[in-house]
Amino acid sequence: MEAVASGLIVFPAIDLKAGQVVRLAEGDMDRATIYGDDPAAQAEIFAQAGAEWLHVVDLDGAFAGESVNGAAVAAVLERFGGKIQLGGGIRNRESIDRWLDLGVARVVIGTAALENPELVRAAARDNPGRIVVAVDARDGMVATHGWADVSDVSVVDLARRFEDAGVAALLFTDVGRDGLLKGCNVEATVVLARAASIPVIGSGGVTDIGDIHALKGHVTDGIEGVITGRALYDGRLDLAEAIAVAKA
Repeated sequence: MEAVASGLIVFPAIDLKAGQVVRLAEGDMDRATIYGDDPAAQAEIFAQAGAEWLHVVDLDGAFAGESVNGAAVAAVLERFGGKIQLGGGIRNRESIDRWLDLGVARVVIGTAALENPELVRAAARDNPGRIVVAVDARDGMVATHGWADVSDVSVVDLARRFEDAGVAALLFTDVGRDGLLKGCNVEATVVLARAASIPVIGSGGVTDIGDIHALKGHVTDGIEGVITGRALYDGRLDLAEAIAVAKA
């Protein structure tokens, strides 16, 4: 399929744990590296580098099943001038509507997409272009509950369940690479993009500008964007350069 835009969207990531900006290794809460204690200031830094989108995850919320870092998210919303995509513990209609009403551009639904697909369908129907389904994978199978559990549903099977639901995008993360700087799993991301008629956002393991070039080369396959975190915080990837390459 063809992507909705000619360029690639770069989503710098702010992952929240106890109000701090962190990155996890393979989604393990016990393997967290702290990069700052002011998420709103970090959002402003990303905005100054040219970011038009921001990907925010309430990590504590992903495990608790409800918002935990709400105050930090609200502060980010206030400081970041662009659009925010939010995930982590959003598993009922009340939380979906609340965040959308507060100004979040898109909400990301992961665990609930597998366990309560009708919730996603109804939310996508009522909020066109504002619901993203997280397709998190361990060895090709869908991981849920903050990546702590692995289902018996394949990534492609889950994606195809929402073909006609009107969701904005699929957020594909290779959990085994996330936060490890091993390089994005471009091959698996492209396979999913070609198998589904929904735009795909790649995530997990982005190391340097090479990953941006690689994913940019598959925009016409349906890849809409890429999420990057640790590579930015460690200085391996310059956000302004990544955005320039993605838009070129």
